[in-house]
Amino acid sequence: MSRPVRRGVLRTVREDLAAARRGDPAARGDLENAIVYSGLHAIWTYRLTHRLWTASSLPGSRFVARVIGQAARSVTGIEIHPGARIGRRFFIDHGMGVVIGATAVIGDDVVLFHGVTLGGRGGDHGPGARRHPVVGDRVVLGAGSSLIGAITIGQDSVVGANTVVTKDVPAGSVVTGVAGTARPRSGHEGVPTL
Repeated sequence: MSRPVRRGVLRTVREDLAAARRGDPAARGDLENAIVYSGLHAIWTYRLTHRLWTASSLPGSRFVARVIGQAARSVTGIEIHPGARIGRRFFIDHGMGVVIGATAVIGDDVVLFHGVTLGGRGGDHGPGARRHPVVGDRVVLGAGSSLIGAITIGQDSVVGANTVVTKDVPAGSVVTGVAGTARPRSGHEGVPTL
């Protein structure tokens, strides 16, 4: 999983638009997608709020980041904490009800569907405490899936719709069920290739 790198805003927007085209077969064009896709609006707002969140030299920047993030949540129905770390070419399809917690880490080329939760269990508090999932590169999280706690979802995995995951998932797995169980991927799960 790559580390966040500062890139130009236009390059990032182009990558996000390309991710929307790859992740959604109904995507009609960049202009329409930029105007109507709430997932794109949420990730673009997150990218702004994350910069504010990490700008420790600006007094009050974390407060401003949270206020902007909550305003975006009201408009998009998607809540992304500004402290989360999200990689490149991230796409949220249909988006409503997505929640991404403060210490979540999401790799590159990840696709989320509506109702996904990357939540914590509570308990660990304070600076540096990891409470939310780490999601590897090229992972697809199905509608309504819940990843709970400081777990890791290995790269190239698929989490099925409405699956609840509370334990680490090895790379290249398909996870289904409540409490999700992992099995090796066969490569025929009908997942969009990114």
